[in-house]
Amino acid sequence: MENKTLPTSVLVHISNLLSIPLKNLITVITLTDEGGTVPFIARYRKEQTGNLDEVQIQAIQEKLEYYRELEDRRATVLASIAEQGKLNDDLKKKIEATMDKSELEDLYLPYKPKRRTKASIARDRGLEPLAIYLVKQQLGVQPLDAFAATFVDVAKEVNSVDEALEGACHIVAEAVSETAEYRKAVRAMMSDHGSVTAKAIDGVDDPEGKFKMYAQFSEPVAKIPSHRMLAIRRGAKEGMLYFEIEVERPRVIEYLKAKVHKAPGDWAQHLDLAIEDGYDRLMNPSIQTEIRLDLKDRSDEEAIKVFRENLENLLLAPPAGSLAVLGIDPGIRSGCKLAVVDETGKMLEHSVIYPHQPKNDLVGSVKVLTGMLQKHNIRAIAIGNGTASRETDQFVKDFLLQAGLSQVFTVVVSEAGASVYSASEIARQEFPDLDLTVRGAISIARRLQDPLAELVKVDPKAIGVGQYQHDVDQRKLKQGLDATVESCVNRVGVDLNTASWALLKHVSGISERTALKIVEFRNEKGRFASRLSLMAVPGFGPKTFEQSAGFLRIRGGENPLDITAVHPESYSVVEQIATSLGVSIPELITKPELAEKIDLEKFKTETVGIFTLTDIREELRKPGRDPRDQFTVAKFRDDVKEIKDLTEGMVLEGVVTNVTRFGAFVDIGVHQDGLVHVSEISHRFITDPSEALKAGQIVKVQVMSFDAKAKRIGLSIKALEAASSVKIKHGSQPQRPQRQQQPIAPPPKPKPSMDDKIAALAAKFNRK
Repeated sequence: MENKTLPTSVLVHISNLLSIPLKNLITVITLTDEGGTVPFIARYRKEQTGNLDEVQIQAIQEKLEYYRELEDRRATVLASIAEQGKLNDDLKKKIEATMDKSELEDLYLPYKPKRRTKASIARDRGLEPLAIYLVKQQLGVQPLDAFAATFVDVAKEVNSVDEALEGACHIVAEAVSETAEYRKAVRAMMSDHGSVTAKAIDGVDDPEGKFKMYAQFSEPVAKIPSHRMLAIRRGAKEGMLYFEIEVERPRVIEYLKAKVHKAPGDWAQHLDLAIEDGYDRLMNPSIQTEIRLDLKDRSDEEAIKVFRENLENLLLAPPAGSLAVLGIDPGIRSGCKLAVVDETGKMLEHSVIYPHQPKNDLVGSVKVLTGMLQKHNIRAIAIGNGTASRETDQFVKDFLLQAGLSQVFTVVVSEAGASVYSASEIARQEFPDLDLTVRGAISIARRLQDPLAELVKVDPKAIGVGQYQHDVDQRKLKQGLDATVESCVNRVGVDLNTASWALLKHVSGISERTALKIVEFRNEKGRFASRLSLMAVPGFGPKTFEQSAGFLRIRGGENPLDITAVHPESYSVVEQIATSLGVSIPELITKPELAEKIDLEKFKTETVGIFTLTDIREELRKPGRDPRDQFTVAKFRDDVKEIKDLTEGMVLEGVVTNVTRFGAFVDIGVHQDGLVHVSEISHRFITDPSEALKAGQIVKVQVMSFDAKAKRIGLSIKALEAASSVKIKHGSQPQRPQRQQQPIAPPPKPKPSMDDKIAALAAKFNRK
C-alpha cells in the first residue's frame, strides 16, 4: 500500500468511525506502510496496536484505501475548480470537509467538464441572466414576459419569448439537479424510502423458472438482502428482468419546490416546470444509477463476506492427520481411480478398478484393494463425493467388512475444485506424468489428511462455497478470499520442511517467488534445521524473516522453540523464563505444567508487554498445537443413496457444505445437497444462518420435502433441535458436535496366502 500521510481530520474521522483509539489507528497504518501483513500485526504487534484483532486491522486497511482514494480525488477536484477560476472560500471549505465520495462528486458536478447539454446551449444563446431572474424571484422588478422579450434574438436561434423561457428553464433544471444539498436529500429519500422494483420482460421466456419470484417484485431499498439483489441483477444481465429504484415522485418534487420557491410571482409556473424537468430528466436517472451501484456494492460486500466465512470454515476443517490414505475418485464406466499417499502426502502408487456395471470386475477390484492395503499400511480411505460416490463407498465398506479390516475407516470427501486442481499448473508441476483423474484421486486423499494444505492449491472460487460469486466485483472478491486464505494458513502455521510452495506463498511476508525459492533450496540442501537457516535462501531478507518466521514450524529442529508460534524475536524472553524456573528450554516445552509457574509481570519491559507474554505462556502450555477441531466423520445412511430413497420425516446425518443468508445447504449423501431454510434452523428467531451453522459442521436433519425431478430437498434442523446432538448456541460460534473419533490403528499383518484371500473375498461379493 502506498505510503501517504492522511490529514489529521481524516484520521480522527476513521478513528471515530471504527471506534478505535487514534494512537492505535496510526500505529496500524504505519506498520502497514512498512510492509506489515494483517496476521503479523495482529499476532506479534499487540502492544503497539492495543491488541487489535485481524478483523479490526483489516477494517483499518480498507478504510485507509478508501480515504486515500478520496484525498487523491479531492486534490484533483480542487485543482480543476481553481483552474476554472471558480474556487471560492465557501466551496473550498465544503470540499475539504466532506468525508464521502458521493458528496464530493456532488460538489464538483456543477464545475465538471461535460458534453454539450440543453443548459449549455441556452447559456451560449445568452439566456443565463433570464435563468438567474427566475431563481432570484425578486418582487417589484420588470415583469417576466417583458424581461424575457429582451432575450429574443433570431441570430441566436431564440425566436420567441416562449423559447427564451424554455431555454432559461433548462438552465434552472440543470442547476437544481446539480445542487449538492438537493442531491444528498433526494439520495437519502431513495435509500431510506425507495423500493427495488423488478418485472419480467414481456416476450422473454424463463424456461427453468429461475427468476419466477421476481416477475412482479418489490422490496425496500433499505431492506433487500444481498442474495435477492444479486439474483435480480443476474436476471437483468441475462435479459429476463427489468428493475429500477422507485420512490414517491410527489414527495421528491414537493421537497425540491419547497427549497427552490422563495416568493409568489409570475415565475412560479416556470420554476415548477424546471424543477420537474430537472428531477425527471437529470437528477432521477443520475441518482438511480448511484443507488443501483450502492446496492451492488452492498450486495457484493455481503456476498463476499458469506463466501469468506464459508471458505474459512472449510479451510479450517479438522485434519485426519499424518496417516497413509487411499484416495478414490469414483466413476462408473471409466472406473474408480485410486491413489495412495503416505503420511507426508507423497504419492506411492496409483491404479484403477471397475467394481460397478457394466464391467463389474469384483475379483480384480478386490485384488487391487487388498494389495494396496497390505503393501502401504493404509489407515483411511477417502472417497470423492461425485458420480458413483455412494455406490463406491458401499463397495469399499463391504470389502473392509469381509476382509476383517474394521480399523480402516472410510470418509466421503468433497470433490469441489478437485478437477480445477487436476488441470492446474500446480498439479502439472507436482505430477507431470500422471493423468488428470489420478491427480484428482491424490487431491482427494490429501484433503482428508489436511484440508488446508490441499485446498490452498485451488482457486477459492472453484470450491463452490460462494453466493453469486461470478456476479460480484471480482477484484474485491479476490482480495477478500486471498485475505481469508492468508489468515487461515497463518493461524494454523506451516511445516517448513513439508509444505508445498502453494502453501508457503500464503505465509505472512512470503511471495510466490520466495516460496518457490524456499522449496528449491530445500530440495537442493535438504531439510531446514532452524528458522534462522531461512536467511540462507536467496532473496530471503530480514523483513521477510520478521513477517514470516513466527508462522513457520520446524519439527525436531535445532531450537525446540521453532515448533511453536513464539517469534524468534522473543526467544530471549523464553530463555529468561526458563532460567528463572531453573530448567532448560527443552524441559520447559515438554512439561506444560511449568507454564503455570510463570509470573508474567517479572518479564515485562518497554518492548515486551503483557499481551506478548500471555501468548508466550499459551504456547508453552501447548507447544505447536493445531487450533483446528478434532477430526470427526459424518455417517450417511447405507440405505439412502439417491433422492428417490428419501421419505418425508426421515432423520439423516449430513455435513453443511455452504451457508448463505437465506439458509444452509447440507450434504446428506444423495448427490444433491438439501436446503435448510433460515426459518427451519432453530425455534429461536435468527436472521443470519451463520449465527448457528458453519461449513463443514456435522448436523442431523429431518427431510421435510423432496422433488427428484427438480433435484430439490427441503430439510429442517429445528424439528430435531430438542432431541438432536446439535445444540445451537445463539450469539456464539456454533460448536461442532462431539463424536467419538473412529479408532485409527495399523492393519493386521498380511495373511500368508493373498491369492486365497482375494478369491474368498470375491466369492463373498458374488454371493451377495
